[in-house]
Amino acid sequence: MAQSPVAGESYRSFLRTVAIVTVSDKSAAGERHDASGEMLAERLLAEGYNVRFRAVVPDEAERIARELRKYADEEKVALIVTTGGTGVAPRDVTPDATLAVVTRTVPGMAEAMRAASISKTSHAMLSRAVVGIRGCTLIVNLPGSPKGALENLAVLLPAIPHALDKIQGDPTECAIQ
Repeated sequence: MAQSPVAGESYRSFLRTVAIVTVSDKSAAGERHDASGEMLAERLLAEGYNVRFRAVVPDEAERIARELRKYADEEKVALIVTTGGTGVAPRDVTPDATLAVVTRTVPGMAEAMRAASISKTSHAMLSRAVVGIRGCTLIVNLPGSPKGALENLAVLLPAIPHALDKIQGDPTECAIQ
C-alpha cells in the first residue's frame, strides 16, 4: 500500500521529498567539505524537489543502512540519494548497505548511469552503484565526486518522476503518449 502524504501536503509535492546521504569518512570526520551533497541539493531544489534531509556518514555499512532505513521508514521520503562509496575500494560499501535494505532493485537505472558515464571515463566500469526500492522510497547510489554525482543524477532525472509515481501507487498506464 502506498504511503499517504503528510497532512496539508499535496500528493505531487509528497512525491518529491528527498534525503541526501553523503558517504565519506573524511567528510564525516570534518576533514573535507561535503561538496557533492551540497551540489546535489542545489540541483534537486532547482528541479523542484523538496530536499528535507541531509546527512554525512562514514563508510560503514551499518551506519549507511541505518540512515537509509530511517529516511525510508520513519521520515517516509520519496527519494533517497546517496553520494560516495560506490567503487571497488575496501571501504566502498554503499551498494552493499543499499542492497541490505531494499526489497527490489531497479537495475535499468544503474545500468543507464554506467552506460552514460563510460563515454566520459573508463573508470565508470568500476562503479557498483545500485538503485532500489524500500517501501515507497526510491534509493539511488551516486558517485562521490561532485562532477560524477551531478552527471549521473542528470541521466536519471527524466525517469525519476515516473518512477516515484509508480512506486507511490499511481495506477495510470505507463504507455508513452
